[in-house]
Amino acid sequence: MRREILLAALLLGTSGLVAGCDQLKKVAGGKDVVVKETEFPERVLWGDTHLHTANSVDAFGFGVRLGPEEALRFARGEEVTSTTGLKAKLPRPLDFLVVTDHAEGLGATKALYDAPRLLIRDETMLRWYDMMHEGPAGSQRAMAEILDARGRNALPKAMLNQDGTAERTKSVWNGNIDAVERYNEPGKFTAFFGFEYTLMQGGNNLHRNIVFRDGPDRVRTVVPLDPTYKATPDEIWSYMEAYEKATGGRVLAIPHNSNLSNGLMFELTQPGGGPMTAAYAKRRARHEPVVEITQIKGDSESHPFLSPNDEFAGFGVAGWELNNLLGNQPKVSSMFAGEYVREALKRGLLLEQQMGVNPYKFGLIGSTDSHTALATADENQFFGKHTGNEPNPARATQEQNLGTRKGRFGWHYLASGYAAVWAKANTRASIFDAMARREVYGSTGPRMTVRFFGGWAFKENDLKGDWVRAGYRRGVPMGGELSASKKGAPSFIVSALKDPIGANLDRVQIVKGWVDKSGKLQEKVFDVVWSNPEKRKPAGGKVPAVGDTVNVATASYTNSIGAPTLAKVWTDPEFDPSVRAFYYVRVLEIPTPSWPAFDAVRYKLKLPPEVRVKQQERAYTSPIWYTPTKA
Repeated sequence: MRREILLAALLLGTSGLVAGCDQLKKVAGGKDVVVKETEFPERVLWGDTHLHTANSVDAFGFGVRLGPEEALRFARGEEVTSTTGLKAKLPRPLDFLVVTDHAEGLGATKALYDAPRLLIRDETMLRWYDMMHEGPAGSQRAMAEILDARGRNALPKAMLNQDGTAERTKSVWNGNIDAVERYNEPGKFTAFFGFEYTLMQGGNNLHRNIVFRDGPDRVRTVVPLDPTYKATPDEIWSYMEAYEKATGGRVLAIPHNSNLSNGLMFELTQPGGGPMTAAYAKRRARHEPVVEITQIKGDSESHPFLSPNDEFAGFGVAGWELNNLLGNQPKVSSMFAGEYVREALKRGLLLEQQMGVNPYKFGLIGSTDSHTALATADENQFFGKHTGNEPNPARATQEQNLGTRKGRFGWHYLASGYAAVWAKANTRASIFDAMARREVYGSTGPRMTVRFFGGWAFKENDLKGDWVRAGYRRGVPMGGELSASKKGAPSFIVSALKDPIGANLDRVQIVKGWVDKSGKLQEKVFDVVWSNPEKRKPAGGKVPAVGDTVNVATASYTNSIGAPTLAKVWTDPEFDPSVRAFYYVRVLEIPTPSWPAFDAVRYKLKLPPEVRVKQQERAYTSPIWYTPTKA
């Protein structure tokens, strides 16, 4: 009995934080810092709302040894050493970060790794312990078994937040809060409290990232909620409601990787079947104002099966359209409609038409979902999904056969993405409020500056004046809603500026979705403005390709094509005032090298022909919705 008590004490007491924290000082000597908000958002803030450290059960199992401390330092622009010993530094710091370690088994694999071997009696956990101590390869094999057990609901109880391990969760959570608070610097860098609610019954991804608006005093009153094999998100919404009622604080949830849910993320019915109720739809819309459209595990905008007329649909779907997250359930084409964001936005219109509430009226962001503690979405310094994918000669062609994920290879991972937020100040409150009102967009990595306004009286001449102020005063920004008007078709101001150190722009498109009068879901992509229009005349309703300057042999390109900025006032030529619709912007860069191309140059590799070596990176804005007057 004493043996078990000692082991439990060791497991419970492990915080997972890295030493050396005493060198840090609390911002402004521990005093509150007041940052004044601007009249309207004047610059876009870049961040990552989805990052894992050694406190995540899978990240540590994969081999990462960096904690929240290093994650925050890296995001702020400091140089850190990766788990595999490589120096890592962002060329430009981020403006904000949310460390979202998995609530499930928080700190469990690290605690197991640190425990004395002689105290471990569970044979399965002992095998995992030995495998993790073999080194990175053995640690990844152990994680494959842990994920497989998770998919079968067969994890040992000591790996979960059961049998007293709630104390371990509290210890790790409080340590994380301390680190986040030390690095939060209002006005300069915002560090949020958060965690990931890993809802994944049967391997179907229904994960949510939970982000708190508040400071440590309120957030310490709760601990991350473990889904413990739940099948629907009701429990996390109840947790959020209870937190807000008890503390007066605010919290939101961000669904991610809908492309790996096998059709369950954006259903037309209630979870489990039956007609969706207005109460359910209203609850979901309230708690989930933003969705992650792109990240390392693929892009979730649309699929060629759903959007056959969209030549740019299907970015980053390769490898991820085979099966669900754990690879234990094959995917069929009928599932795609419940997995991709554009179709979800259309389904939301249909459900609103039927019951008066739209559960899928959400904004769009990107984030990394990196399990290396390094929030980088740059192709030329992609550190991979986990430590096995940190830069090395084999990673692009290495099979990702964790569990039963057959058919996925390293090059299927994207170096994506980032969240762009139009906030009035770089503070928790301002950034959170911008996400809540959906004034956000997602990028696959490049830091393009994109503005999008909708209204009833915008003219081309508006671009010659203070059009940003006009956009806010006479219209609504991305994420906003237009009600019916007698002024004709709505007009939209769209402006895109290239990443200052990145590629020129190919084109700006507006994607429209609507429900026609027969009740069918419809969509259309409009090319609104593009580079070199005098040479690229539309033919057959399509704008010709921008060209390609990529030199794969050197992993380089030139900005001799494309444009540094594109702007336009556009009016929907097919507007029907009786039909509800949404509009969002997609901005495309000219072709650039992808991370496998940089690896090929760095390690002198000859890659198989199927490996993606170049691509057109992009940004997606939150939609603007139009709702007709009720009959």
